[in-house]
Order: sequence, then C-alpha cells, then structure tokens
Amino acid sequence: MKRTVLWASAAPLSFVAAHATAQTLTPRQVDLPSIVANAAVTQSKSGDNVDHDGAAAANLLTDEDAQTDDIVVTGYRASLGTAQGIKRNSDAIVDVVVAQDIGKLPDNTAAESLARVTGIQVSRYSDEVNGVLVRGLPDVATTVNGRDIFTAEGRRVALQDFPAGALQAIEVYKSGTANLLEPGLAGLINVRSFRPFDFTDRGLTLAGGLRGTYNDQDKKKDPSGNLLLSYRADTPVGEIGVLINGSYTQSTYRNAVRYGEGFIASPADGTDITVLPPSVGMAFKIPYRIGVYNDSGRRWRPAANASVQWKPASNFELYYDFIYQGYRGDTAADWFGEYLLADKVTLSKVVLKDGHPDQVSTLTKSGGDPAEMYRSTTHGQTDTLQAAGGGKWDIGRAHLSTDLAYTRSRYTSRAWSFDSKTAAPLTTDVNFFVDNGVSFSAPGFDAANPANYIWRGYYEADYVTKGAGWQWRADLDLDTDLTIVPRLQFGVRYTNRDASLQNGNRYAYTPDLNIPLDQTPTGTLSLTQNTFRGNQGFTGWLMPSRDGIAGNALELRQYAYHALQQLVMLHPDDSGYQKALTKFSPLTVQHDPLAAYYAREKTFAFYGQGKYEFEIGDIRFDGLFGARVINTVGLYSGTSNITIGTNTFTKAEARGSNYLDILPNISLRIRPTEKFQIRFGATKTVTRPSFQQLNPAVSLSENTSSRTNADGSPKVQVPDTQYPIGLQGRPDFYASGGNPNLVALTSRNYDASFEYYFSKNASLTAAIFYRDLFGFTSNYTTRVADPVYGVIEINQPANAGAGRIKGVEVGGQSFLAFLPGLLSGLGIQANATYLQGTNQYPVSVLKTLGATGPAPFVKIPGLSKWSYNVALFFEKGAISTRLSYNGRSSFLNGNFFNPSGKFVGGEGTLKVVRLDYSFNYTPVPAITLTVDATNLLATPFNNYRQYAPDAYYPRDIRDEGRYYGLGARFRF
Repeated sequence: MKRTVLWASAAPLSFVAAHATAQTLTPRQVDLPSIVANAAVTQSKSGDNVDHDGAAAANLLTDEDAQTDDIVVTGYRASLGTAQGIKRNSDAIVDVVVAQDIGKLPDNTAAESLARVTGIQVSRYSDEVNGVLVRGLPDVATTVNGRDIFTAEGRRVALQDFPAGALQAIEVYKSGTANLLEPGLAGLINVRSFRPFDFTDRGLTLAGGLRGTYNDQDKKKDPSGNLLLSYRADTPVGEIGVLINGSYTQSTYRNAVRYGEGFIASPADGTDITVLPPSVGMAFKIPYRIGVYNDSGRRWRPAANASVQWKPASNFELYYDFIYQGYRGDTAADWFGEYLLADKVTLSKVVLKDGHPDQVSTLTKSGGDPAEMYRSTTHGQTDTLQAAGGGKWDIGRAHLSTDLAYTRSRYTSRAWSFDSKTAAPLTTDVNFFVDNGVSFSAPGFDAANPANYIWRGYYEADYVTKGAGWQWRADLDLDTDLTIVPRLQFGVRYTNRDASLQNGNRYAYTPDLNIPLDQTPTGTLSLTQNTFRGNQGFTGWLMPSRDGIAGNALELRQYAYHALQQLVMLHPDDSGYQKALTKFSPLTVQHDPLAAYYAREKTFAFYGQGKYEFEIGDIRFDGLFGARVINTVGLYSGTSNITIGTNTFTKAEARGSNYLDILPNISLRIRPTEKFQIRFGATKTVTRPSFQQLNPAVSLSENTSSRTNADGSPKVQVPDTQYPIGLQGRPDFYASGGNPNLVALTSRNYDASFEYYFSKNASLTAAIFYRDLFGFTSNYTTRVADPVYGVIEINQPANAGAGRIKGVEVGGQSFLAFLPGLLSGLGIQANATYLQGTNQYPVSVLKTLGATGPAPFVKIPGLSKWSYNVALFFEKGAISTRLSYNGRSSFLNGNFFNPSGKFVGGEGTLKVVRLDYSFNYTPVPAITLTVDATNLLATPFNNYRQYAPDAYYPRDIRDEGRYYGLGARFRF
C-alpha cells in the first residue's frame, strides 16, 4: 500500500509563507493548509479524492519521492518542502500562512503573523498590528472559511481579533479570481479555522497550549491559551466529526509618546509674544504646542469555534460551522499639553537651528496659559458571531456546493475623561531635536503637589455600532473531459445586511470654578507612570487612577452636574453651560439622534470561470479565465443639522445607490522545465466606500470662539496660507459629514512571477506587478465661501483621482543541509518588496482652495518603498529556534498643498524595524516547551511634520514595549 505521511513537528517557523494550491474557496477545493496542519495525512487510507484539482498531497513532493512505498518526512525540512510544493502547484498568486501545529504560532493574532509575508506591510498601534497593506493597498476584503465577515458596522473584520492559536491558515489573495468573494482593492485575506475532517486520525484529538507574556514597559504579566477537542469516527450512518475550539489572549501595554503638535506657526502670528534675545527676530516657526502622551490599557479576546461534519456517503457531505469572536479593552490614555504660542508668552534663550533660520533648536517658554492634561478612560467591547451550514455533493462530472450563513456583530464603547490643568503657567525648557523627538522639562514645578492643579472638566461618551446580515451562495464545478478546457466553474451569491451607529456625549467645562484637584470624588491621586526609555525630562503629573475615574462615574456625573449649576448661575447668558447642564441631568449619556446613521445593502453576484491547459512541444501552459458580475443596491440615511447660536435645525437625509461591477480575470502559467515556471495575470478589483463615508448627513455649526481678547481688543487671527485670501483666518462655521457621491475604488492589476526550484526545499522567486488605480478615498479639510453662512471649514471624504502602484517582490528559502555536523540544521528564509506608488490629489479639494489646472500626483499615504523579512533558523533533534528581522522604510501619512496645487508639507513616519526570537524544545513528541521575545530592539516609532519643502519638526516619538513569553503546547 502506498502511504504518504507529512509530519509537522516542532519547527522554528510556526507559519510558512507559501502559495495556495487552488484559488477557489468552494468546499470542493483541496484543503492543503489542513493537510499541512495535520500531524499525519494518509491519502489512500481515507479514500478522499484529493487529486481532483490537480494538486494532491503527493504532488507536494518531488517525483523521485513518490517512487517509494512509505515516505515519512519530519521537521522543518518538511515545512519548507510543503510550502514550496504548494506554491509550485498553485493556479493563482496567493500567499498562505499555514499553522504547522495547533497553537504553534509566533504571534498572538493573525494580523501579527501577516507582517512576515512577502509584499505585506503592517501598521502598529498600542503594541499590536492594527492595519494591513497588501502591495501598498489598504483596502483588503476579509473572509473566514470563504465567507464574508465583518465587525459591527464595518465592511471588514479586524484581523487582530483572530487569536493565532485558533487558526488553521491565513490565505492572502493578492488579486481576485472570478470564484472568490469580491476582493477589496488590495485583494482578499481568508482566515481558516479547524474542522474535524482536517484530522485524519479516527477517535479523539486533544490539543492546545498555554503561554504567559511579560511587558517590560508596563511591568505586567498576561496569560493566553487555547484548547481544541476533535472527534472523528465511522458510524452506521456515515462518517461523523465534531470539533470544539476555544482560545483566550490577553495583553497589557503602555506606550510613552513625546510630541510636538502638527500645527507649525510663527510667534509673529500671536498676540503680545516676546522673543529673547530680540536679535533672533520673529520669523522662525515652532509647534503651537508640545507635550507627552501615554497610551495604556489591557485588552483580552475570548474566541471559540465549533464545527460538525457528516458524510453519509463518499460523494455527499453536510456541515455546520459556528464562530464567535470577542474583544474587551480597558484603556487609560494620559495626555499633557504645554502651549508655546499662547498670548502673553515669553520665549527666551532662543537658539536657531544651524543652517535653518526659520527653525528653533532650543528655547525656554514662560508665561502664557497653564498646561493642560487629561486621563481618558474607556471600556470597549465587541461581540461577533457567525453561524453557517451547507453541503457538498459530487455527481459524476458535476461537483455541487452551497452555503448559508448569518453574521451578527456589535461594538460598544463607554468613555470617561477627567481633565485638569496647572494652577499657573509653567516655565519650560524645550529641545526640539533630541533623538528625533521633542524633549522638555519643567524646572521648579512640583508635579507631586496637589495645590499646583485645578479641575478642568469631565467628559462622558457612549458609542454603539452594530450590523447583521445573511449570505448565501451556490457553486458548480464541472469536469468537461475536454483536453484544452478540462474544468468550468459557475456560481451565484446573494447578501443582505444592515449597519447602524448611535452615539452621544456630554462635557462639563469647569476651570472658572478653580476647584482644587484633590477635592474631586476620584480617590487617591498619584503621578502618572514613567515608561520613557530616557530622553524626556518631564514625565509625570498628578491624576486619579483609572478606577478612580471609571469606577466613580456616577459620583463624577453628580459632581459635574452641581458644578454646572454654579456656572449657569455665574453666567446666565451663556447657552453653552445651559446645554451642558441639560445633558448632565439624566444619569446616563443619551444618544444624539443627529449623530446616528443607518444603512442597508444588498448584493447579487454571478461568476463563470474556466481552466485551460495545453502543451507546445515540451513546454506546458495552463491558466484561468473568467469574470464576476456584482450588482449592489444600497440605501443610506442620516440626519443633517445646522446650529446657529442656540438654535438647531434638522433635516432627514436618505440616498440610494444601484451600481454594477464587472471583474474579469485571466492568468497564464508557462513551465519550460520541471524546475522553472513563469506566471502572468490580469484582474480587476473593487472596494466600496464604508457605510459611514456614504452617510448623506452633514453637521454645520457656528464658530462660537471669541473674536476679541479679554480686554476687548480684536483678536489677531493666525493666517493659514493653505487657503487663498478671503478664506484665511477665523471660519464662520465648521462642517463635517459623509459624502454619498463617492464612487467605488477600482484597481486594474497586472502581475508576472518567475519561480525557480533548486530542490524540495530551496527556491528563488521574483514577481513584478502594476496597479492602475482610481478613487482612493480619504478625509480632506477645505474651506468654501457661502453666501449665507460665510466661510465654512468642512471635513468630509473625497475620491482622489487616478493612481498607480508598481513594484517588485523577491524571495528565497533554503535548508543548508550541505553543511557539516550541527551546521546542517541551519536554514534561511528571506524576502523583500520594493514599491512605488502615487495618486492624484482630489481635483474637487484643490478647486475649493482656488487652484487651477490639473491636480498633482503625490505619494500614496501609508506606503513604504521597501519592506523586508529575514529569518534564520536552526533545527536538530528536539531543538528548534528562530531569529527573524522585519522592517519597512519610511512612509507618508498625509499631504498639504497651497491654492496653486504646490506641495507645502505633510506628515510621515520614519522606518520601522523589529527583531523577534523564538526557541522550542520538544522533550517528548506530544509536548513542546517554548520561549520567545518580540520587539527586542524596541526601536521607537517616529513621526515627523514637514511644514515646508525643506523644513520639518519631529511630530511624535513613541516608545513601545518588549514582550517576553514562556509557554507549552501539547497534542494527544
């Protein structure tokens, strides 16, 4: 009997980046990620027809391997060979991150693992990945087990909400094919969970793991773990499998940030500002405000999935899947701000930066306004569940499948913010350029003395978003027995979902009462924690604890209510205090109907696709051709409001849409030799704007800031040269809202790849790609002159014009088995991506600034020219270890232009690098002990503000935590 066994033992890389075998997500597809994840795969023993798609498990091995009767491949060499075999036999350009063993993953979340995949760049905040770019594009569709899934009102799911220990595989489709769910602009990421038939062993499988981590900044320890039970058996009514999997991850974090505000201005623009020595002049520019910010919190994510599979006959299967994702987060963000350009400020000891007469290196600030601070505490919670069922039926040449799923998600957030300020202005020594960041100290200020602070205000907010939807699909794979077109695929899909948002807030602004900080009902005061890694003089100030604020919300609400009563008596003509008092009358925050929106959207999709193949001499050709047609019908509604003085006028808004998208795809693979192959592909992808962006409602409110100083003199308005004459200075109204006129984002994608395979686990690959884009959507702030309301400053989303991204990916891997002795256990895996991307600034925005002529092409925000990964690993016997280096070059966050369309500044981020290490020891086959460390370099995350073509100031610099982990995995 021929037997092929792949054994995934303790390997240094818990995820392997590789190309998937087939590009269909229908249940008929060969599930190669599950083959890799299994402890053992016995192909002929199960009787499953795994070779229908032309990529059986046996084909993952070389032809010479297939000649032996019994093949047992173990260790990381098997992982490299399997990954390479999947890529080699793939129909599509798809990268896959495969779990080699249950719970054996290098990161806490799915999003973290994607950072190591070729062509992917990630963004991080609060010590975790919170954004993923595929080949420079941010709009990535997300599915789970081939089904659409979303979080609350969004179109996408947060990949960081998928605990890594619960995953079987992550598939990254870099361009779409007809049988895929409509991919986003950048493609599609599909997350696979385990099913009982993924385990070929009959009987019970028990597996899981425990891990503890320590954060060197917050000095806290956190637990994580997962447990899986799977049972598979042959019964009189057919084969039955049941699986239950639960996981829990937790992390406590604290980042320390020192910042300079993005608004850069000159002291000449202020009122009664003194500069010393006078010889320095007042032509220089500095940030309007500097400060520190500590982002801290604890987040924990419970998750579970269950699956039942029943195979009453060899050609018929029914299944049921259930997935639950949870998120919980308690935060306490601390902020401190010191105003450098307030009225009546003295800037002394001013030293200009060498070679830059418009920039300051160091100065001392005194006078002006007191420093301000807050501690903002929140509790956020997400609950997402999906229940689905379906079946697969093979009837001769026809292979039918269908799937029906219901998804429901809800996110809620409660916020309680306690505000304070110093009792008097501080004297502050400032150095604007200390290790790429602003650093300052406050000599003579006793930060631990409560008498030096007063209560400034109290803020509460309640935010609720939710969404629900049904989706159904049916697919047909047809074997034609035709030589040139051996397979055809057809399918239909229908979705019906809704999304909504409700929120409300209230604020009591109380500095006029001069209430001492220690008289508020918040309990014990203490200095905020110092987690800076040096380079910052002023690090902490007095604040209540998080529990002192969130835990005393009712007492603070009552205290704020009484304070507002006093303020209304002191200022009977101030409508702002009267409105605030009304909002604080109920015990809880009331939702504002003017801030709500609702959306309902239906889609109808049909696809057809064929696979072709032929030979010319000794050269083999194959590929796919097809198209997907999607009709989207939507209705989006909200309430516009106009506030003038104390009067508010409202108007219900609703806007419908009905549009058709046709997404063609064609691919070609050429195989001149067994070791070398070339791929070409052309596809089109599309991304719809978010529901909130399509909200037709607009909020317009009068600018109530004073036009005069305290002495009655006219307040000097700081000109903003971003706007033309007539739109500078103080706007009369502010406006914000959505934009129902947004169009879908489209990309035409062209790909070519070259792959050379030296051996079973050694290869070199390269890819070239080009993206022809239209319609990037971002929020832009502009000003317009309205005949009724005067100068309006409005912030809303708008489509950019044309764009293009081009790039190159290269990668390679090899196990260095030719080296002698222990050195033969060494291996390397590396990849690099080079990107160039530009898009056209929105013509509509530049026109409102008074610009004429074509809009300029600018760098695409968030896109790094370079991203790279290198992993060195060693495996011998029971020991495996890995050291991985990951990085991306600097990238832009936003652009600013003057009325003529000329670039005058922007914000960006300097290069980001990480070094991670893991060590695995397997004393017995069923148990593996692990030690790991992430972010070993702790390189600060650094932003900058460019305010002129050749001038910049540091924007902020963030110290992030190192994490050390200790754990164990088991499988029985």
